[in-house]
Amino acid sequence: MDSGKNLRIGLVQHSCTENRIENLERSVTGIRRAAADGAKLVLLQELHGSVYFCQKEETKTFDLAEPVPGPTSELLGKIARELGVVIVGSVFEKGAAGLFHNTAVVLNPDGNLAGIYRKTHIPDDPGYAEKFYFTPGDLGIHAIDTPVGRLGVLVCWDQWYPEAARLMALDGAQLLLYPSAIGWDAGDDADEKERQLEAWITVQRGHAIANQLPVICCNRTGTEWAAGGSGSNIEFWGSSFACGPQGEMLARAANADQVLLANVDLGRNEELRRVWPFFRDRRTDLYGELANPRRKPK
Repeated sequence: MDSGKNLRIGLVQHSCTENRIENLERSVTGIRRAAADGAKLVLLQELHGSVYFCQKEETKTFDLAEPVPGPTSELLGKIARELGVVIVGSVFEKGAAGLFHNTAVVLNPDGNLAGIYRKTHIPDDPGYAEKFYFTPGDLGIHAIDTPVGRLGVLVCWDQWYPEAARLMALDGAQLLLYPSAIGWDAGDDADEKERQLEAWITVQRGHAIANQLPVICCNRTGTEWAAGGSGSNIEFWGSSFACGPQGEMLARAANADQVLLANVDLGRNEELRRVWPFFRDRRTDLYGELANPRRKPK
C-alpha cells in the first residue's frame, strides 16, 4: 500500500556523560548521520544534553536549566537549518520564576521554533524523582505543525497514558513521538527486565493501533549512577523503535549507541480509519467519569 506520503525518520539513541558539550556533540553527530541517510525528521531522546539527573534530589541541579529559546534550541535550530530537517529535541526548561519543565522543542527546517510541548505526566518513583524538578506542563496536549506533518510530541512517562495519545490524535496528529529515558533498576532480575521492556513496547504499539497512526520512540542507552557515582543506578535499555499504524514494527534499535532509520507512510492513517472506524464508534457520552479519580466499581 503506497499512498505517496512517505516520511523517513531518524532516531538518535546514545549514552550520556556529565559533559554537556560531549552529549550535545553526540546528538548532533547522530542528526547529521540520519540526515545523510535521507531522514527528514529526527527525534532525539529525553534530556539528551545531560545525564538523567532525576535519580537524586539536589537543588544545584537546577543550574542546568535554560530558557526556550535558549542555547540548546538555538543549536538545534542551526543544525536543522543547515541540514534542512525537522528536529525534535529535549530541554530542561527554566520557565517562569521558580517553575521548571521537561520540554520537547520542535525545530523547523528553516531553523525556527515550530512549537514546544511540556511534559504533562510527571513520575515520582525510586530513581525517577521528577516531581522535585519538573512542574507539569501548562500548555495542554496539542499537535505541532511542521513541513513534514502534524506532530504529536509527548515525553516519556506520558507514553503510558492512552488519554494523552488519544488527545493528540483528536488534535490531528499524523504520528506520535516520544523522547524517553527509561531503564532497569540494578536489582531487577532477567525475567522482570524482560517484562518491563515488553510492557513498554506493547503499550506504545497499542497507542498506534487504537489511534491508527505511527508511533516513534527514542530512548537513551548506557548505565548511569546517582549523583556522586555511587548508590543506585539505572541501566537504560535503549530499544528505540518505530511502529506503523497497525502496531507493526518498522525498526528497532539494540541496547547501544545507534542511529535508527525508519520509513513511515502517513497516508495509511486515513485509509485504516475508513476500514476500522474506531473514531466513528466512540461513545463519548459514556466517558465523562474518566475524569473522576475517585470512581469505584459498583
